[in-house]
Amino acid sequence: MQFTSVKALIQTELTAVNQEILQQVENSLSLIKQLAQYLINSGGKRFRPILVILSAKALNYSGQQHIHLAALIEFIHTATLLHDDVVDNSDLRRGQQTANEIWGNEASVLVGDFLFSRSFQMMATLEQPRIIQLLANTTNTLAMGEVKQLMHRHQATLDEETYYQIIQAKTAELFAGACASAAILSQADEHTITAMYNYGIAIGFAFQLIDDALDYQGNPQELGKHLGDDLAEGKVTLPLIRCLQRSNLKQKKLITEAIKAGGGEHLTLIQRAIASTDAITYTYAAAQQWINKAIDALSIVPDSDFRKALEYLAHYAVERHG
Repeated sequence: MQFTSVKALIQTELTAVNQEILQQVENSLSLIKQLAQYLINSGGKRFRPILVILSAKALNYSGQQHIHLAALIEFIHTATLLHDDVVDNSDLRRGQQTANEIWGNEASVLVGDFLFSRSFQMMATLEQPRIIQLLANTTNTLAMGEVKQLMHRHQATLDEETYYQIIQAKTAELFAGACASAAILSQADEHTITAMYNYGIAIGFAFQLIDDALDYQGNPQELGKHLGDDLAEGKVTLPLIRCLQRSNLKQKKLITEAIKAGGGEHLTLIQRAIASTDAITYTYAAAQQWINKAIDALSIVPDSDFRKALEYLAHYAVERHG
């Protein structure tokens, strides 16, 4: 199976999700519509909406509300990207200029606020109190994760436990919310809802771990962003944490100073230091452990092409190059 075949399996639903997204901004102010359409058409994989649709289909959901749910999950994700790019002062995402680079920080923050608030309007129309509660908690956790990451920027002493707390909050919880809310919508039993939540958490961890590894050894064209962005922003991720544990005193000093200073001046030297240790293989091994947990969580789900697609996406999270 390939990512394109996963999308082909649910192409009708994905088309409906895109139509729903466009419809939700159709009658908005011109700036909101213009910026939102730019983001929607910027080449994202729709990974989280795909998880919603596949989870619902794997659990034999036969209604249409999963389209609405997938669209609002994408709105939440897109809002976080808008805010993140402002906080990080990013100028490139998915190989294109970021919205804040084109329209400015003010517009990006305000349109991000609009997308967050619109997602809650969309939640309300589902008339599913448990989904509303789950996703309200999820969005709050996302915000706390970003704040916690901000608090720990430029700190070379960041440990693995705190790192995992940050990536669970800022990344994994939205994956989990997407899968668990689809299970709730499908009226699954409690064991299945928990299993889908655990699947989402696991694949979210793996996804972020690989993102953090690719930031030091990926192909900028495939990634659609600059290498070393995390280092430039003073973000300490697992490859750096492991490298600090395994490197010599000269390398430790270089890495520590680079983290404190930020910027990309010493990126090449940092990449060499990382390559001289097992930091990347260690990060990939950690991601693989989470993938194994994701696959295990799916054992409760009936066998089908949709479950096989969910299993493939777990592997894809580690095998991808961008």
